[in-house]
Amino acid sequence: VANTGFLSLCAHGRVTGLAVEAGAAMSHVTPVFGGRTLRKGSRCLGVAGEQLSRHLHRLLLESPREPSVLQALTKKALTRLKEQCCYVSLDYERDLWERGYHHPATFQTPDGHWITLGKERFCCPEPLFRPELLHHSCPGLHQLAGQSLQTVPDHTRRHMLANIVLSGGSSMFPGFPERMCLELNLLFQGAGIHIEVLANPKRGTAAWAGGSMAASLTSFQHMWTTKGEYQEHGAEYVHAKF
Repeated sequence: VANTGFLSLCAHGRVTGLAVEAGAAMSHVTPVFGGRTLRKGSRCLGVAGEQLSRHLHRLLLESPREPSVLQALTKKALTRLKEQCCYVSLDYERDLWERGYHHPATFQTPDGHWITLGKERFCCPEPLFRPELLHHSCPGLHQLAGQSLQTVPDHTRRHMLANIVLSGGSSMFPGFPERMCLELNLLFQGAGIHIEVLANPKRGTAAWAGGSMAASLTSFQHMWTTKGEYQEHGAEYVHAKF
């Protein structure tokens, strides 16, 4: 049993750092030091892939297009549409009001219809940074990362600032790493450090890759429950041990 933030760091060859995860159901920020999760600094955001897909569907239905085609979109088609056409804007307000800064994209539905996306392309993932767009009162993912970093001691924070790792399927939007980097540098302006984020091209499955790595190392055997233990004590043993 292991924290997915820690496993995401493992996939990047680190046991200390800040994992910023944007997944399907939830988004998380997890500080890890020496392989140990610092629970006090962990943060959670109820905006992730599933909410963004529903948000995209609402945005499309509000636009003056063929409503029957849009209403017939399946969850799977919406996910494909989101993954293929959407991106994170580096300047949301500018892109929202100045048409020349964004370009439309087309998408063919499984039943052969074509959909054209305009500002929906960058409006879809924006709630990751502005949850208020989905009527959430919590801070954005970058602000939660800032809050998390403020909970750790100064000497630990400097090390974590150099090891901020992105992971999860909803971190795969083009522009997401650049926007996160931009926002974090604004938050820590004047701290005398330039923040970079680590965004592996395969970060969508980083937790799985990190789990494979951790499971193969003897130093992580204390995190294992053996088959024999499970058979002797049952599923409840997981709660007793961890």
